[in-house]
Amino acid sequence: MKSAGVQRQYSGTAGRVENSQLGVFLAYAGRSGRALIDRELYLPESWISDRDRCIEAGIPENRCSQGVITKPRLAEAMIARALEAGVSAGWVAADSAYGRDGKFRAFCEARRLSYVVEVPVKQTVLDLDGRRRVDTLIGRAPTQAWHRVSAGPGVRGEREYDFAWATLPSFGDLPAGFVRTLLARRSLDDPTDIAYYLCFHPDTVTREQIVTVAGARWAVEECFQAAKDQCGLDHYQVRKWDPWYRHITLATLAHTFLAVTAATDPKAHAGWARSQSPTSAVSWR
Repeated sequence: MKSAGVQRQYSGTAGRVENSQLGVFLAYAGRSGRALIDRELYLPESWISDRDRCIEAGIPENRCSQGVITKPRLAEAMIARALEAGVSAGWVAADSAYGRDGKFRAFCEARRLSYVVEVPVKQTVLDLDGRRRVDTLIGRAPTQAWHRVSAGPGVRGEREYDFAWATLPSFGDLPAGFVRTLLARRSLDDPTDIAYYLCFHPDTVTREQIVTVAGARWAVEECFQAAKDQCGLDHYQVRKWDPWYRHITLATLAHTFLAVTAATDPKAHAGWARSQSPTSAVSWR
């Protein structure tokens, strides 16, 4: 296992633990399209603690000396770079690997970056009578709190779910005009299949906007698929640090070029489209 960063670890792509390299990617989704705009290779402890192997793989000394940088910290670094480069972003969306990380949410809040981040069922939030699990709070939602809303078009038409949305109590730590909310998405086919999201945003945001952002998280998965199919994102056999970054950067650049071309050229767009509670303090919205 000499390829930089490879070890037995959980791979979301494979859905299991196996020998894999894990990258953290930042995607930008807009009305006209979406594209991957940044990337970082994750280095686990087994690599950071073995300097000889790091040297053999060409990993820079200054990177090794930083120790293990978790995926949420890598994501923060990429978001910060994007903002410093002048990228205009209204929202951050992420899966539970990032949503459950309180520091990641605090990072976004400090920058007034609205977010909709998925969290696990065991995630707790502060209520007036103590910490409560998100599934406990959602379990108290009255029937009228659930609304059927589309999370956007999918391959089989509109992705409709039932959503419940509640404002969480404030403890004086929020910027003026902002709120924290809890969103739940329930499957129409299986009412026990519920996804949970923590949100931070201006109080003027509507239910439809929140649901749209929650659905937009899949943009990164769509970017992966397009970049693999059309730009060779995963078609590489490299072992060292620099070659990994060179290949991934070139593939994401090619994907961005295609996305921009599709957004600005009607003929290219057509081709691209074919390929592609009573006892709770929460307030139900």
